[in-house]
Amino acid sequence: MMKNEELRGYLRHGTRFAVAFFKWLVLGLGIGVFVGTVASCFGHVLVFVNDLRGQWPLLKLGLPVGGLLIVFLYRIFKNHSDRGTNTVVASLQSSTDIPGRMAPLIFVSTVITHLFGGSAGREGAALQLGGSIANKLGRMMKLSESDRHTIIMSGMSAGFSALFGTPMAAAIFSMEVVRVGTMQYSAFVPCVIASVSANFTAKFFRVPPETFLFSNVPEFAPGSFALILLFAVATALVSILFCVVLHETEHLLEKKLKNPYVRIGVVGAVIVALTFLLGTDVYLGSGMGIIEDIFHHGGGVVWYAFLLKILFTALTIGAGFKGGEIVPSFTIGAAFGCCVAGLLGLPVELVTACGMIGVFCGVTNSPITSLLIAFELFGFAGMPYFLTTVAVTYMLSGYHSLYKVQIFENSKTEADGKAGIPQ
Repeated sequence: MMKNEELRGYLRHGTRFAVAFFKWLVLGLGIGVFVGTVASCFGHVLVFVNDLRGQWPLLKLGLPVGGLLIVFLYRIFKNHSDRGTNTVVASLQSSTDIPGRMAPLIFVSTVITHLFGGSAGREGAALQLGGSIANKLGRMMKLSESDRHTIIMSGMSAGFSALFGTPMAAAIFSMEVVRVGTMQYSAFVPCVIASVSANFTAKFFRVPPETFLFSNVPEFAPGSFALILLFAVATALVSILFCVVLHETEHLLEKKLKNPYVRIGVVGAVIVALTFLLGTDVYLGSGMGIIEDIFHHGGGVVWYAFLLKILFTALTIGAGFKGGEIVPSFTIGAAFGCCVAGLLGLPVELVTACGMIGVFCGVTNSPITSLLIAFELFGFAGMPYFLTTVAVTYMLSGYHSLYKVQIFENSKTEADGKAGIPQ
């Protein structure tokens, strides 16, 4: 028979887990609904301004002026040292605080960027929105440092889920992206609850989820396995190129154009000039139009489209315009996959999908999230191809990352080794 002391021990443990579950159930639901509501509003505003720019193409001429306004806003609110998503990630690695003003600033500045055609995404902004709001709520509730980190991750998951419609991937991403090789599983339940409730909230507000389902998937045979291996190697190189160009462009612009007003104004004018020179607006905004055209309309891209998207995004982010890098990374991968599908002899939709998740994995170092995104966006039919692409790209992209503060906790090549690189 069970002794009284053992019984009391089981009861204590059971009570502790029950209390913790109830706490994070309430907090996760609260964060999910609140951040989901704000992110839904954010998403609808972005759709509106992008549609407006589509109806009035000459709005892109205002990009330099929009840039000046963004710098002014960050200066007047004394947040000119903002590092975007890096600020949120850094706060999860230490006791660094996230300024409460980050949420309204990233909301307004991302809308300005999209209105005038800056090449930036929205999910990165959603991570900042969710993280900033959750951090503020955590401070107001006087949560412990550990619980505040958990609630920030929950806010990030909620923002990502509401805008992109991938609750499984969103729940994992905020845990996976902070320290590559380790995850804080204590945040699993609150992140899942926040992500799923934010997704329901977004559906309530009629934010359409992204889906690109296709059925033309050839049998995964040795020949196709070899082809997708080759493609994954190339995708890893593309992801490295994106990270290097993004960071080097930012460094070069800060070095050559020290005044932020001059920098963003000049680069804004350069982006406008390039757009007129190319005779197309497809590289403005997040680039989601390119992806939708490939999947929904059977469209194609020029072979150098992925290079131009890298250039436009690097100039936009490097100059100081606000937004995210995640959707541009999807666009870069989609354009690359689309242009090489014919060489591989594989269906365009399949290779495009592999390119999207491959580049995303390579630049964020988040393989589990990448697989879940593939499942939610494209269905399960192409999973052997997706799995191969993610695995190879994750390893061969090395220690490059969109996020300068991302920590590589463990080696990508040694089972018991550290990354061994400066952070």
